[in-house]
Amino acid sequence: MIQKETAFEIVRFGIVGVLSTALHYGIYWVLQHWIEVNIAYTTGYVLSFLVNYWLTAHFTFHTAASVKNGFGFSGAHLVNYLLHIVLLNIFLWLGLSNEVAPLCVFAIAIPVNFILVRFVFKHS
Repeated sequence: MIQKETAFEIVRFGIVGVLSTALHYGIYWVLQHWIEVNIAYTTGYVLSFLVNYWLTAHFTFHTAASVKNGFGFSGAHLVNYLLHIVLLNIFLWLGLSNEVAPLCVFAIAIPVNFILVRFVFKHS
């Protein structure tokens, strides 16, 4: 059974995730019309990463941003980014549209990201 605080963390993570994902997708959607999709996707990822880190530290896990959890968060997101970019290219290769492929990526990568980020903030 999930403990009460963990349940609240999941809810807060969901809120931050929705905001960050919407920002990521919005930036990607605009840019992919003018630049290569991997560059557009990466640009959206980096900008949403900055917002995500601040919100995750302060809102999701009620901790201060620090060098230690910043490095851990960055490491978790490096793994997450690699998962994102590989999945994006697989879905594009399979024939999904530029608009739909990222949505499939999010469905897989977001749960993985929660596990990685929670570990960073709970063990730093």
